[in-house]
Amino acid sequence: QVQLVESGGGLVQAGGSLRLTCAASGRTSSSYAMGWFRQAPGKERNFVAGITWNGDRTYYSDSVKGRFTISRNTAENTVYLQMSSLKPEDTAVYYCAARGGAYYYTPRPNEYDFWGQGTQVTVSS
Repeated sequence: QVQLVESGGGLVQAGGSLRLTCAASGRTSSSYAMGWFRQAPGKERNFVAGITWNGDRTYYSDSVKGRFTISRNTAENTVYLQMSSLKPEDTAVYYCAARGGAYYYTPRPNEYDFWGQGTQVTVSS
């Protein structure tokens, strides 16, 4: 089992920045591809960014490309999502997810094994 805890969300004005952190504990000796998803009220959970288990490849959805950066510190079992130039449409609950025994991320939520509880990001106009 792996436990994931997100932090770093909050209220920010449009154009501002936030850094989300996902801290993993438990069976972290295994390799996990990681993903960040977000879900706005009344909408489905969407893939935002992914990173391979060793951090050598990343992926971003078109809506955040050039503004968000995903990274990981494997030694500290932590994944980050640096968000810049935030827009009101970025408002959502952000979740990190781990895909057990997988090198690559995937945009499909049902292919992740572990999820955090989510952290709210609100961008005001």
